[in-house]
Amino acid sequence: MIEASIGVMAYNEEQNIARCLEAILSQELNKAQIKEIFVVASGCTDKTIPIVKRLAKTDKRIKLLIQKERLGKSSAVNLFLKHAKGKIVVCAGADTIPQEDVIEKLARPFSNPRIGMTGARPIPSDPQDHFFGFAAHLLWELHHQVALMSPKMGEMVAYRKIFERIPYASAVDEATVEPLIVGQGYTLKYVPDAIVLNKGTENLFEFMKQRRRIYSGHLALKKIQGYQVSTLGLRKTLLAWVKVLKPDFKYLIWSPAVALLEMMARILGTYDYHFQKNKHTIWDRVESTKNLNVV
Repeated sequence: MIEASIGVMAYNEEQNIARCLEAILSQELNKAQIKEIFVVASGCTDKTIPIVKRLAKTDKRIKLLIQKERLGKSSAVNLFLKHAKGKIVVCAGADTIPQEDVIEKLARPFSNPRIGMTGARPIPSDPQDHFFGFAAHLLWELHHQVALMSPKMGEMVAYRKIFERIPYASAVDEATVEPLIVGQGYTLKYVPDAIVLNKGTENLFEFMKQRRRIYSGHLALKKIQGYQVSTLGLRKTLLAWVKVLKPDFKYLIWSPAVALLEMMARILGTYDYHFQKNKHTIWDRVESTKNLNVV
């Protein structure tokens, strides 16, 4: 049996925290066992904490950790790691909904002693009939195609608890874990059939804000830890782009527009990295990603 500690990071997540925890509690398990579920509530001023307390009364595995101030996601992850007792830890954002077999699928590869980290496949809940819904699906599909070639983790990950903390100032916590795992001789495994739902941005301002933060974080990761995530590789990204393109209006017209916006976001992210430094350690909340369109 593979015992796992689950960590759910939350900042004002009253819209989705109950659905996220209920999805975790209803997981279909065989080789995996959920030992405990920690919710790290960082500087929450909404109903997140009361909701978690209510659910904790129904299942003793749910435990609440409260940070009075919001100190950034990496700080929340470190608090979770401090308390987690499982040999395998699973980290997720409270603004995601894992499908019913995700924990099992993420945990199963750890029967191989060489595997150090696994990652789920994020799929947006956004409809694709508007530009930013299309953009969310396109970017995560590119992520998927690149991860099939060279594992890249995002949104929900599992890894061996072989370190006590991750870099405090990181703006890309999952990516920051990758070199900590690889550096100790373990390998990464992308699990494409472990599906976790998330939500994309709905407007230009939030799209740019999110994408520049991610790119700035990846630049910092490359500089500080000497590690580049696979999605920054131009060759792999172009190969992925060729695989996902379709001969219809949206792909022929909207795809170049998404590429242009991504390029602009990377320019801004480069500026942030060189001149703003820890600007994204505590990143601005992206409101439109918090209400998942899931029935």
